Amino acid sequence: MSYRGRFAPSPTGPLHFGSLVAALASWLDARAAGGRWNVRIEDVDTPRTVPGAADSILRTLEACGLGWDGEVLWQSRRGARYAEALGRLREHGLVYGCRCSRREIADSGLRGIEGAVYPGTCRELGLAPAPPCAARLRVPAGVVAFDDRVQGRIAQDVARDVGDFVLLRRDGLHAYQLAVVVDDADQGITHVVRGADLLASTPRQILLQRALGFPEPRYLHFPVATDARGEKLSKQNHASALEGAGAAARLPEALAFLGQSVPEGASAAELLAEAARRWNPARIARAPGVAVTEGHRAVTPRSV
Repeated sequence: MSYRGRFAPSPTGPLHFGSLVAALASWLDARAAGGRWNVRIEDVDTPRTVPGAADSILRTLEACGLGWDGEVLWQSRRGARYAEALGRLREHGLVYGCRCSRREIADSGLRGIEGAVYPGTCRELGLAPAPPCAARLRVPAGVVAFDDRVQGRIAQDVARDVGDFVLLRRDGLHAYQLAVVVDDADQGITHVVRGADLLASTPRQILLQRALGFPEPRYLHFPVATDARGEKLSKQNHASALEGAGAAARLPEALAFLGQSVPEGASAAELLAEAARRWNPARIARAPGVAVTEGHRAVTPRSV
């Protein structure tokens, strides 16, 4: 199968250094393989969407020379596809309704890899998986494992570490885990290149791919950019916005962050062409995060 990759930012603000690294890594991996690179705007969580952010992100990609193939996909326009996939899971008895609040789940005292583990309170109550209830996937027992191209062998017992997870929220919005799996399948994505902050989500997505009969992409999770305290650079913690020429000027630093050699004295276009030719994922740090200085210049990789 020919290579198809993607960059899928959430439009909660303009690009920052961490998201520039994500765009560059996925673009280089696709171009080095002679493949296609898609852009998807992951705006399924509409309350968090910032007006104008998506257009800003697209303009910044263009200013950096990171051109994409085909049309941009918008999650907010794909509710019917997500509902169809949810219906298929429901027909197979894999989905149930849940009326539990976050506080009730937290009070269960079960802790997992990303907070409270859902204890299965509503699993056998026969509630309709539709608002005002959430819809949860019946997670089977057992370990889900895959080989990440940077992080190595990853294994997770989703039932124990996460529990039955949400596919449709109580407010009627489809959850990220369902949306991303349907989108990757519909776009024919063969390779997913993204930050290690999403590494723990991958087993859930593999479970959904298997349940829906979708192919499983190959995964590469690179370290996320963090501050000196080990906190991920993000829009929520006020990471500096990068736009236009300012973002293009950061390409050498993003390339160095990924462990790649940086051509001296090259224009942005020359840098990208040479970086694609030299692209070597084996040089990416095998760590969850890499701290960067305030100027966004990568320092020695370390686990955070």
